[in-house]
Amino acid sequence: MLDHIGFAVSDLERSKVFYAAALAPLGIALIMEVTAEQTGAGGHAGFGAEGKPFFWIGEGGPAATGVHVAFTAPLRAVVEAFHAAALEAGGRDNGGPGLRPHYHPDYYGAFVLDPDGNNVEAVCHRPA
Repeated sequence: MLDHIGFAVSDLERSKVFYAAALAPLGIALIMEVTAEQTGAGGHAGFGAEGKPFFWIGEGGPAATGVHVAFTAPLRAVVEAFHAAALEAGGRDNGGPGLRPHYHPDYYGAFVLDPDGNNVEAVCHRPA
């Protein structure tokens, strides 16, 4: 199990707005922010649930190869809500909601590219 993951973005404010909207259907919200003065580098925003940030974005520009991160969704309808919210927030479709049986028979996921081109996924592993 991961404790947290983080990556750099080119525009922290734009990305905070995008992730706040895209992750809301998954029950993930902005939990805390740290300033450049606190980190000794750029500012960072931590998203999570139940008071614990586990997904961080920070100033500094996107990674050269991009990042892929997948969030667990409890139901297929939540995968669909994530995809719709992410597109509405300015994300680009990278694979609409649907089964990906090449992973396993119940793998139901959706993919979007964030404003920096990172591949963000929501996935439900439960049967319909």
